[in-house]
Amino acid sequence: MYKQQSNEHVIHPRELIKPRRHALQRFNNKLAVKITNGVGSMWSAYLFAVLSILSLPAIFVLIDPRIRHFFPHFIIATSVITLIAWISQNFLQLVLLPVIMVGQNVIQGQQDRKAEADHKTLTYLTNLQEEQMVELKNLSEILNNLKNTVK
Repeated sequence: MYKQQSNEHVIHPRELIKPRRHALQRFNNKLAVKITNGVGSMWSAYLFAVLSILSLPAIFVLIDPRIRHFFPHFIIATSVITLIAWISQNFLQLVLLPVIMVGQNVIQGQQDRKAEADHKTLTYLTNLQEEQMVELKNLSEILNNLKNTVK
């Protein structure tokens, strides 16, 4: 069976995601990437849409207090509005956004290392192909010279 030889110019993608970091930094990066991927999903968009829609009845009641009886009391209560405002203004903006930025930086770093490795590999393969073409041309000339000598 043929065993592939490793080449210094060809880097396997598994080797790109192994930067030397402390355990705490690895944990933080993994958590940030998981949160970034989770928050970047449609399920999070649905959750945030539901969260924002929950405060809509309270706005309607502020505009026209006569429609108060159409909505359950707990939805238009001040405590629910305050909780929704805290979640959207404090938690999402002060906690979740920095975590997402860290996750995006980690993902971008991985993509940059992959692009650099791909560039090195493709440059090596291009140079190798050019060398092979020169060798083939030289072999072709040698074969033609041998044919002419044999005739």
